[in-house]
Amino acid sequence: PVNRLCATSNNQTGFLCDDRVTCIPASQVCDRISNCRNSEDEQEELCGDLPHSLPGHLVFHCSNPSVWVYADQRCNGRNDCGDCSDEMGSLASCPLCGSEWWSCSPVLYEYCSCIPRRLCRDGIQHCHSWSDEYIC
Repeated sequence: PVNRLCATSNNQTGFLCDDRVTCIPASQVCDRISNCRNSEDEQEELCGDLPHSLPGHLVFHCSNPSVWVYADQRCNGRNDCGDCSDEMGSLASCPLCGSEWWSCSPVLYEYCSCIPRRLCRDGIQHCHSWSDEYIC
């Protein structure tokens, strides 16, 4: 089998197309949209039994064994697993909030321990402590 592991332009886990140049984000594999020239990202042997048919580097298993997300959804700031296991803890091993993020825990809504700074002082409480509205 061909090694299809690559890093996208924003340094996320990706899938290497047959042209050996195009690297698409993991979450664009098996999304019913052909992103590779020869549609190899949508082939039956790759997409027939998700997530088992995918190469392991494209999959992140959440702490709930019945839930998985694409590898590029790990550490993206959003609660894709539903329990924040893709953003927090030893399984995900994410870096601390970056400069574009505000750290607060617990977070309300779809984020985990960081929210995008653009949500600071927007009149909507995203941090349980309201720090996104008063301190950020």
